[in-house]
Amino acid sequence: MIRARWILSCPALALTGCASLPLSYLDSTAPVGGRIAQLGWGMLIISVVVVLIIAGLLVAAIWRGSTEVDGRELAVRRDTGGMRWIYVGVGISSAVLAISAIWTLLTLKAVAQPASGAAPLTIGIVAHQWWWQADYRPSQAQGNFTTANEVHIPVGVPVRFELRSADVIHSFWVPKLAGKTDVIPGRTNSMWVEARQPGIYRGQCAEYCGIEHALMSFRVIAEPIDRFRSWQAAELSGRSPQQGSASAQGAAIFAAHCGACHAMRGTEAGGAYGPDLTNLGSRTTLAAGMIQNTPRNLAYWIRHAQEVKPGARMPNVPLSDADVAKLVPYLEAR
Repeated sequence: MIRARWILSCPALALTGCASLPLSYLDSTAPVGGRIAQLGWGMLIISVVVVLIIAGLLVAAIWRGSTEVDGRELAVRRDTGGMRWIYVGVGISSAVLAISAIWTLLTLKAVAQPASGAAPLTIGIVAHQWWWQADYRPSQAQGNFTTANEVHIPVGVPVRFELRSADVIHSFWVPKLAGKTDVIPGRTNSMWVEARQPGIYRGQCAEYCGIEHALMSFRVIAEPIDRFRSWQAAELSGRSPQQGSASAQGAAIFAAHCGACHAMRGTEAGGAYGPDLTNLGSRTTLAAGMIQNTPRNLAYWIRHAQEVKPGARMPNVPLSDADVAKLVPYLEAR
């Protein structure tokens, strides 16, 4: 039974790597990710061919050496031509390794910079335990804005990421768009991506960074240039606060319980310990991609953050049902 399971599991594992999964890089068609996928497939094929050749030679050698040995003969015999095959094998292996090295270097050179030489859009990414901050700097005249865990980019436009860490070593990885780049405290690393198709691309921290490392995900949302500009304009302007006593009560609860850690443009809240919550209602997920952004999930996250994401810096906020009922609509409307 165990052998049968192993036999069945091997093709399943192989298909897992090939399937169109959110974190599979093997089917990428992006300018950077596509080149990396080609290299990955090429190295995989070369490795399989090498393993098959070696396995075949081992089987042949075992078969030829299976005859009984005369104990009176010397254990070491005169070479009868076997060294020639060793030279052939070393020569072929060296050629394959050289081709692989040249292919890898050419790929690295091709993905180092966009074809145009520069990316027209730069986004600053700051990694925190365990969420992602995205800083947009459209222009000096327009001003800056910050969001979290969702990175919007325009389709067909090279985008440069400047990566920094606020605490420990992380790794920024969007498999279907580009390879991994380490995010190291005290220095700024950079990489670039370009999406050819609109869509939502899953990203993930690829360097173990603590207890919630596996839950430090994010989304890159690629959209047509006009929709991207509309989103950017909305972020720059911020949503207008709702009028009325309920909104005022929600704002007061936010200021009293959330403003020390979170910022929200248009209010006096300027905390930098947690994500900027401006336009929180426009985001699709909460807690760095863990749960969908719905009023019910938001209410649960506020009061039970440590149950949703144990070890996160977000504490369980001891609010009454009445206070949560006022705070959640206020946050979703901003």
